[in-house]
Amino acid sequence: MALKTFVKISNVTNLSDARYCSGMYVDLMGFALEPTEDNFLSPAAYKEITDWLSGLDYVGEFATTHPGAILEQVAAYAGIKYIQVEEESYLQKLSQSGYKMILNKRVDTDDQLNQLLPLAMRLKEADVILLIDTSNPQEYNNPDWDIIGELAQACDVLLGFGFNANTVEMILGETRVKGIAMKGGKEIKPGIKDFDELADTLEHLEMED
Repeated sequence: MALKTFVKISNVTNLSDARYCSGMYVDLMGFALEPTEDNFLSPAAYKEITDWLSGLDYVGEFATTHPGAILEQVAAYAGIKYIQVEEESYLQKLSQSGYKMILNKRVDTDDQLNQLLPLAMRLKEADVILLIDTSNPQEYNNPDWDIIGELAQACDVLLGFGFNANTVEMILGETRVKGIAMKGGKEIKPGIKDFDELADTLEHLEMED
């Protein structure tokens, strides 16, 4: 079994999400490693989750931490292959670290989306994945798909918003993005998770045997 596109899951905090997504053959699993983040995962909790998993790569996710501190933090988490940051200026400082890089950019208008085009060209040269998300998914959920397509031609793009289970395949076909990014969530109580939106999308992307 495999998925029809490249998939990254972010903000994984519990074994329920992790085992489900691993079983669905997602490509990347991201963990918030910044201690100030609500979904921060300690090294012990990370090990407890990842000891159950196989067949996918792990991402250390950061928002504001300085590159030097990022490398110190990631060293405590065995198996991290990717580092995700939000500041373009951090990429050069981390480029010789041995980790693959993801740059997470949030946009709330088509103008902001269009402004990413010069950046996308630079990211292609540096072999960095561009993850495009929004801070306002309720209002900005139908971006200019032509611009998304231009970005996807310029570099590897993961789309983090604007799709659901019913539209994801059409959007993938129209834009030719590398794949999609979705977020995990907190357990209702240990062992019980509301998977609805995430599960619907992943199951829709399953390739038939």
